[in-house]
Amino acid sequence: MEETRREQFIDRWFTISVFLKGLISFFEIVVGVAVLLIPPDAVIGFLMDMSEDALADNPHAFFATHSLRALQHLPPLAQGFIAVYLISRGLIKLLLVVALLKNKLWAYPASLAVLGLFVLYQVYEIFKTHTGLLILLSVFDLAVMWFIWREYKMVKADPRHNPVAAVEGIGK
Repeated sequence: MEETRREQFIDRWFTISVFLKGLISFFEIVVGVAVLLIPPDAVIGFLMDMSEDALADNPHAFFATHSLRALQHLPPLAQGFIAVYLISRGLIKLLLVVALLKNKLWAYPASLAVLGLFVLYQVYEIFKTHTGLLILLSVFDLAVMWFIWREYKMVKADPRHNPVAAVEGIGK
């Protein structure tokens, strides 16, 4: 009985975390497309308008000054790289999320490998930029990886185990 409750808990959080990963992946694709379609000058102008009040109150506002400075010094090729990076990253993860939610066995180790590579890159970027948001994203990715690993063990032990179906059956 206790193991069933534990499995239901893991199933529920696996499904929630993978769904959130899919949502984040979708937004990465949307932002990547937006980066391709919106000229950098328009983005900088929009951000300058948005940060005008913050900079008027505090001319040394950390986020506003650093964001604007970084955007103003982006080389022209950076926009294309950022767009391709976000779109490809989002598409890869979205495909893996769909496969995980459909309980495809190959998707578990593939997701662990892909997320592991992204986490390694994020750790590298954290040491370069010290970005708090990237730290939170990495911690979230590690939690998702743990749930994927646990579900993979359960699915390998019982191929009929379907975490999404188990979560859907809880409320019935």
